[in-house]
Amino acid sequence: QVQLVESGGGLVQAGGSLRLSCAASGSIFSIRTMGWYRQAPGKQRELVAGITDSGRTNYADSVKGRFTISRANAENTVYLQMNSLKPEDTAVYYCNALISVVPGNVQRYWGQGTQVTVSS
Repeated sequence: QVQLVESGGGLVQAGGSLRLSCAASGSIFSIRTMGWYRQAPGKQRELVAGITDSGRTNYADSVKGRFTISRANAENTVYLQMNSLKPEDTAVYYCNALISVVPGNVQRYWGQGTQVTVSS
């Protein structure tokens, strides 16, 4: 059984920073893309940032230059460093990963979500 466990959310003032972490555990053969999504009240879940197993990254336009995604492959962990936070960044942030528990069988897994609240 595979689990993704997020940590690092909280309340911060506008202009502040937070660092989210997500660790994958369980019977894992390999992890391909890892990423972060967010969902604000009344809005659809959206991609924030993603990173491949080779380190290639992509970001939503709204967070480019402010957020940085990274990963520690040896620890099956992905991070999201969020700087210059804005009230519109307020959302539940979800970790996501494409994981193989056996070779050739890739499934998408989600974390439970962590709340990020940015006050003005």
